Amino acid sequence: QVARVLLKVGCLSATAEMMLQRLTSPLLRPVATMGIRNGSITPKVSFNHIAREWRCKWSGDNDKASLDAAQSALEEVLPKVKSVAGVSTVQRVVCGGNLDFKVVVKLSAEGFGGWKEANFEPEEAFLKKLEGITGISKVETQTYTLEEV
Repeated sequence: QVARVLLKVGCLSATAEMMLQRLTSPLLRPVATMGIRNGSITPKVSFNHIAREWRCKWSGDNDKASLDAAQSALEEVLPKVKSVAGVSTVQRVVCGGNLDFKVVVKLSAEGFGGWKEANFEPEEAFLKKLEGITGISKVETQTYTLEEV
């Protein structure tokens, strides 16, 4: 509120006001760090969905046992992930060349905030499970917009 008063009296720039709106919008608060406002990143780049990605590297050792274990860990949490309000798709990506294992959970922008507030449940348990698998490394997460074009 102080920032709004400062803007009215000419003590706060329009750029600062725009940043304030990004940080205070209930819908956009979870993705404010991406520079997103009103469902768009720029006037030409808009979105309706936000994705949360869980990823790691697996090893080809022991006949790709770590990849099988990662898949089993995913299967354990998949029903819970699919039941999250706003989820539209859950995809698994495996690259044999780069040894990538990725899970991409795509949600409506409206549903994302609630899942974030719930700490992306069951993310923590899934990531811990991955970290405990021999041959799994570089366990990471990333949030981004995801749209079909």
